[in-house]
Amino acid sequence: MPLESQRRKCNPLRVCAKPFSIKALFLCRRPCVLQLLALFFLITTPGWTMDFSAPARGMKAQLAQRILPYWYDTAQDTRRGGYLLADDAQKGRRTPAEKQIVTQSRMIWAFSLAHIEGYSDTNRNYLSAAAQGYHFLLDHFLDRQNGGYFWTTDLDGQPVNDCKLLYGQAFTIYAFVEYYRASGDKEALARALDLYHTVQTHLYDTKNGGWFEHADRVWKPLRPGDPRNQVEVIGCKSANSHLHWMEALTELYDATHDPAVKKSLAEALRINATYFYPDDPSRCAFHRQFDWQPVTVASSAGLSYGHNVEFAWLMIRAENVLGREPSWQHFYALLNHALKNGYDHQRGGLYYRGFDDQPATDTEKIWWVQAEMLSALTTALKHQDDPRYDAALSKELQFIKTYQANPATGIWLYSVAADGKPLDTTLANSWKANYHDVRAMMKFVDAFAGN
Repeated sequence: MPLESQRRKCNPLRVCAKPFSIKALFLCRRPCVLQLLALFFLITTPGWTMDFSAPARGMKAQLAQRILPYWYDTAQDTRRGGYLLADDAQKGRRTPAEKQIVTQSRMIWAFSLAHIEGYSDTNRNYLSAAAQGYHFLLDHFLDRQNGGYFWTTDLDGQPVNDCKLLYGQAFTIYAFVEYYRASGDKEALARALDLYHTVQTHLYDTKNGGWFEHADRVWKPLRPGDPRNQVEVIGCKSANSHLHWMEALTELYDATHDPAVKKSLAEALRINATYFYPDDPSRCAFHRQFDWQPVTVASSAGLSYGHNVEFAWLMIRAENVLGREPSWQHFYALLNHALKNGYDHQRGGLYYRGFDDQPATDTEKIWWVQAEMLSALTTALKHQDDPRYDAALSKELQFIKTYQANPATGIWLYSVAADGKPLDTTLANSWKANYHDVRAMMKFVDAFAGN
């Protein structure tokens, strides 16, 4: 939705003819009843489109002045390289026990994007912050003998868990492509493409299609129950890993136009859309057997609203990169299902999990779930005006500002309860870096802040 096409109507609760702005709504942490009532009347007025330019500019300032500086100043390991991720809003900062491939890669990716988006300045060079993390991965995570990247190292970079998990390989590719875009370093792109071919050689399922997800140092499959596994279920193919593999392939193909990558991306898109995130969202699945038959154990039952809406907008991105007509009907099926069953229309915020087409059963509000809902709603409103998505996005922004974001730093808390009470005040750890939230914020800013 181009900013030039946005139309604004007067606030019906005021006599003046000035266009209504939601800026005041976001200045107070708990908007008053009259403000919320005004918002209700405005979003239900036919032809009215909400103007998100003020909160988008505010979010851009937050990124520039607080959030990106937090990660730059606190997370870089200036002595050994890479990133130190262990901070809590209540307990304070501590020394982490490890460096993990997923969050190390995500830090490289986010710093690279920050540089591309123009956030580097004389005080903080985000490309330099990405570069030192990139070289740490090459020096310490790369298995130069067998290919692929280890799961964890100690703080000095000595391998601790030398397994090769699809989830980790995916984010390494994702990071290297973005670092190439930021730096122009063609070696980074070549390494991303080389890793893709390594994964294809060792993890691609030539019989059933899709990818295996768990291997040891020499790419031998892990056996069920192996304690070295840190993500998803050995012996299954997962929605989570295949989603992020698709995400990585999307950006790798966009950067290389390699025909083999294109073929793999098309396959990953089809698998995700068919088996894990179908256009009937009640049939979404966490896991499938290797031959794509359903997994019936109780621990694999249910669905994740955050993953569903994340796939929805990443699907549109993948289709655009492939030059296909976007599957908007599929996109809106997933988004509307989440809004119907998993969204808190009173306070804002997307719940964690549920079953079928029923109300959410786990109403925890986790930081990355809010980020993916912000991305999905932004995608929806860029595609078409809809007062339902205006209202949901407004409430999502207000919930994040009021409850999810830590007032002292601006960094989003790991999780809060349905009513906003903090549950986990982690700001950074081996699973929480500057990826989901920073990506969503930049997406929102790019969509609505203007020049």
